[in-house]
Amino acid sequence: MGCLVSTPKDTGGNRRRPGNIGEVSVFIPGLRIPKAVDFSQALGDYLSKSLVERLSALRTRIVVMAGQEAPTITRTRRRTATQHGGSTLADLLQALEDYLPVLLGLVKDGSPLQHRVQFVWINQEDDDEETAMHSTWYEVLSVLHLMAMLSLSQANLLLLPRISADGYQPKVSEESRRCCIDVFLKAAGYLDCAVRQVLPQFPSELRRKLPVDLAEGVLRSLCLQALGQGVDIQLGLAIDSTKATLAVKRRLACEMVKYWQQAQDNIMNLPLSNGWGEKHRLFTKWKYIEAKAAAYYYHGLILDEGNTEKSHGMAVAALQAADEYLKESKKACEAFNLAIPLSRNPPLWGTMKFLSEKIPKDTSSKVRINRDLYSHEKIMETAPTLPDFALALKPEEYGLPIVDPSWNEENTNNG
Repeated sequence: MGCLVSTPKDTGGNRRRPGNIGEVSVFIPGLRIPKAVDFSQALGDYLSKSLVERLSALRTRIVVMAGQEAPTITRTRRRTATQHGGSTLADLLQALEDYLPVLLGLVKDGSPLQHRVQFVWINQEDDDEETAMHSTWYEVLSVLHLMAMLSLSQANLLLLPRISADGYQPKVSEESRRCCIDVFLKAAGYLDCAVRQVLPQFPSELRRKLPVDLAEGVLRSLCLQALGQGVDIQLGLAIDSTKATLAVKRRLACEMVKYWQQAQDNIMNLPLSNGWGEKHRLFTKWKYIEAKAAAYYYHGLILDEGNTEKSHGMAVAALQAADEYLKESKKACEAFNLAIPLSRNPPLWGTMKFLSEKIPKDTSSKVRINRDLYSHEKIMETAPTLPDFALALKPEEYGLPIVDPSWNEENTNNG
């Protein structure tokens, strides 16, 4: 049902691992890179020459583009973001979308042709340098993963602050932020499809041999990461809106905590030990702590609107928790940026720019006021439990495309 070949990391230097990936608003855990395969040798006796050539041409285009552009895409600098990177992402994503319907013909009606071609991809988070499988479903899974990572790359480019027209401070436009939410939902849709429609096609033995990049926990975590960052942008838009209530902001912040907690839980026990993998884990930890700072801040403000001694005491405890999580998040951010490959934060903007200024100020003020009113013993020292809200943001629905019509007239000799 598909043999596997893994190459240890010390046998070659093919893995594209830059030493510095520049400014990171959205972490992309290393693009998986396809290596060339010979369709004619594997399928020449079974398919028409034209179809074999089409498969070969479509995949070769992806191999060339990904090999040339992956370092550029991963290393997100402002110049490439505006002049080159955006178009590269769109072109490569289009190439993958063109390839997928033709590729799916190899698994049509359970065709044994799905095991004839050995597909090879360079791994990033796995300790092995690359993984090769005689499995078309492995190829489909790798394609969906790359489509999702390209979408996250696009989101990162959209969220790099630009100098505003007034030249005062870097910011991300509202248009870019709203567009970015759509991109996050699209990325989540690709990953959700990979988990629901593609992973179940693998026999359990082969599934266990997938590189950690494609483990179910990693795919689910990345999907939740995309949704969590989408909610983060929604919260930033709510902060900027005069119509959004404290209750709306608290709900968004609490939902964000749940997305990041689940993202962290899904990769907690996976062997993400090399550079990319450890950086992936540190990013998820950082964002989870950051989300808790936001949630406790808004929860504290709402509790402080109560008229009882207990509510004010709980408010102080919640705001103090927010302040502590904010301090902890700064340390987690530093640990993430110092992990190889090195990275740095873009200029502070949006949700965290607002909260970095408001949390210390409001916490200090509320603690001083309430401690003047109530005895120290009556202030709740343990942070109150956050409200539990149902998660509202869902992945964009994405299903595998229908098989390309060129397969309808194909007479195959499945041998």
